[in-house]
Amino acid sequence: MKKLLGKNAVITGGNSGIGYAAAQAFAAEGARVAILGRRRQAVDEAVAQLGPSAFGVVGDIGDLSTHDRMMAELGERFGAIDIYMGNAGMNNIEPSAAVGIDSYDTQFGTNARAVFFGVTKALPRMRDGGSIILTSSIATAKVLENHAVYAGSKAAIEAFARAWALEFKARKIRVNVLSPGPTDTPILEKLGVAESDRAAFEQGMASAIPLGRLAHPDELARAALFLASDDSRFITGIVLRVDGGMALT
Repeated sequence: MKKLLGKNAVITGGNSGIGYAAAQAFAAEGARVAILGRRRQAVDEAVAQLGPSAFGVVGDIGDLSTHDRMMAELGERFGAIDIYMGNAGMNNIEPSAAVGIDSYDTQFGTNARAVFFGVTKALPRMRDGGSIILTSSIATAKVLENHAVYAGSKAAIEAFARAWALEFKARKIRVNVLSPGPTDTPILEKLGVAESDRAAFEQGMASAIPLGRLAHPDELARAALFLASDDSRFITGIVLRVDGGMALT
């Protein structure tokens, strides 16, 4: 039997990278999936690939009205939520002395504030026994150059998860964190890694990862599926590091 048959899932940032891979994995296991993304074309293309039971909402997760629209449409389409994956995030790589107020506020607004209110707005529609998954980063466990603000914003959601694991226990809602290491997704291009430099970048990263390579998005998706399904029914409040052991080095 499929692991998520009859379940309804929401994934922010579900139109690309880890979020899209998770959406594919959830749909393949029987879930109806709603994704939230910023780019209309990317969202529409992802929904078309996910199948007729999927739908997408376009908007900026930093704008709290986006979450209201998402929940309203989800109520009409699905009625209730079983899985909420707060996955969308952003990163400005810059030394602390160069961080402006706008950059700081944008990173915390997207990576922490939007996750907090996304979850709290989803709660009234979440069934008891549901699963909340928050996507964090290896940057919370390993100091990465010029990642101070990003790391701080991701550390905040790990604190949310620990608090929520206890706060939501009466409803048997589990809250866990998925913490990726370097992953082969389109975000590498957004971080300024040119195609001509990609091989050298990946080689340099691989040398810092005990398992010797970047993660594939489907490997993070399998971990997300584990946290979403009954396979992890006695697990809550953890940070699951899917980083090839990089946090150890």
